[in-house]
Amino acid sequence: QVQLVESGGGLVQTGATLKLSCAASGRTLSSASVAWFRQAPGEEREFIAAIRWGDGASATAADSNDGRFTTSRDDAKTTMYLRLNNLKPEDTAVYYCAGKPGMFSFTADRYDYWGQGTQVTVSS
Repeated sequence: QVQLVESGGGLVQTGATLKLSCAASGRTLSSASVAWFRQAPGEEREFIAAIRWGDGASATAADSNDGRFTTSRDDAKTTMYLRLNNLKPEDTAVYYCAGKPGMFSFTADRYDYWGQGTQVTVSS
């Protein structure tokens, strides 16, 4: 089982930068994958990026945000980060961290564990 806690969201202006954190824990983390999704009002959850914790294999959505979003992790803190650069109003969404055993997936319903989400609101 994997526990996930997101933080770092907020209300910002267009062009701002935010760094979201996903603190992960659990006995099975080393064999799990952790991913970032976002969900705007009325929309489905959208894959952003993922990492397989054990070996660091990773993926980022092909059309992801013109390269404005980057991920990283801190093994010592078992935390995955999502840096959101040059934010736009259309980036307004709840950003979620998700976990699943084994290899990551691009599909939200393949994930077993979810954090509570962190709201990002970008004003124009």
